[in-house]
Amino acid sequence: MRESSAGRTPQHAQFVLFGAMGDLAWRLIGPALYNLHLDGHLPQEFALIGVDREISVDALRQRWRDGVDRFSRRGRAEQADWDSFAGLLQVHAMDLTQPAQYEGLKVRLDVAAEKAGAQVFYLAIPPRLFAAVTDGLASVGLQRPRGRARVVVEKPLGDSLQAFCRIDQSLRSHFEESQIYRMDHFLGKETVQNILAMRFANPIFEPIWNRRYIDHVAITVAESIGVGHRAGYYEHAGALRDMVQNHLLQVMCLVAMEPPVAYDADDIRNKKLDVLRACRRIPADDVRRFAVRGQYAGGWIEGEAVPGYCDEPDIAAGSNTETYAAIKLLVDNWRWQDVPFYLRTGKRLAATVSEISIRFRDIPHNAFPADTGLNSQPVRLVIQIQPQEGIILKFMAKQPGSPLRLRPVDMRFSYCDAFKTASPGAYETLLRDLLAGDATLFMRADQVEAAWSLLMPVLEAWAANPALDFPNYPAGTWGPEAAERLVARDGRAWLTPSAPRAAASSGRCD
Repeated sequence: MRESSAGRTPQHAQFVLFGAMGDLAWRLIGPALYNLHLDGHLPQEFALIGVDREISVDALRQRWRDGVDRFSRRGRAEQADWDSFAGLLQVHAMDLTQPAQYEGLKVRLDVAAEKAGAQVFYLAIPPRLFAAVTDGLASVGLQRPRGRARVVVEKPLGDSLQAFCRIDQSLRSHFEESQIYRMDHFLGKETVQNILAMRFANPIFEPIWNRRYIDHVAITVAESIGVGHRAGYYEHAGALRDMVQNHLLQVMCLVAMEPPVAYDADDIRNKKLDVLRACRRIPADDVRRFAVRGQYAGGWIEGEAVPGYCDEPDIAAGSNTETYAAIKLLVDNWRWQDVPFYLRTGKRLAATVSEISIRFRDIPHNAFPADTGLNSQPVRLVIQIQPQEGIILKFMAKQPGSPLRLRPVDMRFSYCDAFKTASPGAYETLLRDLLAGDATLFMRADQVEAAWSLLMPVLEAWAANPALDFPNYPAGTWGPEAAERLVARDGRAWLTPSAPRAAASSGRCD
């Protein structure tokens, strides 16, 4: 969508990855760095140091080669390409909980201190270790200088407002806010970034982007997969914490925010924060009218029988963890007063699809006869995030012939068709911005705090009142019946997400 607003990729950088042998580095960070290397987007002098308790260069190269072959958007690595990238990998073995061992890391980094440029400390580790690492870095002065040292953290940033504040305090006791980069990979997706371009670079959209013309907004992030290998984390988190608190609320902020004065990190993040602060608080005693939870039972996905959540490996029998969450939010400001935002997410749903549906208000007076089919489909703008990346304007047109018949048609924009190239992965975009010092797509502490504050009444109500109807939706459906009632109370309905075209269903531009 754009070049970094804070600068270009520096000439020199040190990238210290704590947890280099872990799942996150294997699946996401390693493949992203590999693709950036092949695209020429890494610094000319780039020191990539993997840190873990037990690690060797050979072990790290073997693990990351497997990750690249499995998860890179390019597919399996060519040997020459891999050898070029593997030459960048260095390792440093240490126990992150032992303060005395950080002196050895400092000595390792000081060898190239004069040319270090950006110095990134990426914490691909459980949050319980954040404080130990930041304390250790600060004890040897690696949190300075401010303009060079950066610390990166991934979710989960706590499981409640109080837990987030504790984690944030441990970070900010040594690093300033401008040095802290909080990852949300959804913000790195090209289609999500282009929400701003679509709204503010095209005069046909922004004049109708308000309560006068828009009836409601629905944001769907659906997955057909189950809990998979994340059972240990998911059993504690659930759908609301895992997806709504970060990904869906961030997307909603981009849809609802006011125009920025300039494409500037602080200005854009300020506008997003305004949305969260304008969201009407959910009354603790009225959560049922604003939020719905669900848990999948056994069912069928693409012709294959799949187990229910409580029958998945490592899931407690009778678990009360929700695998589906839907919530209604109202933004109390001039632009959006009384326009509901419906957010839903779930596992083992009918399809894997993420999209934003902007439903426009019906025409004030219908001049067409009732049998013409005018109301067979609502007029709406659909922003497709995955698996297809694009924008669809769904509107009514006259069908050829007589008598008069109206039918819904689509006007489509596809990234693959328009640009003839695959979009970079979300982590590629975010890591490139990180190295350049551009924080636009990263979350600020006050944003995360506001998101937790908004959802705490729901989390507390659900914790105090265990669900009595779990499991309440079969795998392979669009969720529990209660979610339909949530929107039906307002005279609305969830609309089935747009099916991807066959050519784009692979997720690649070939």
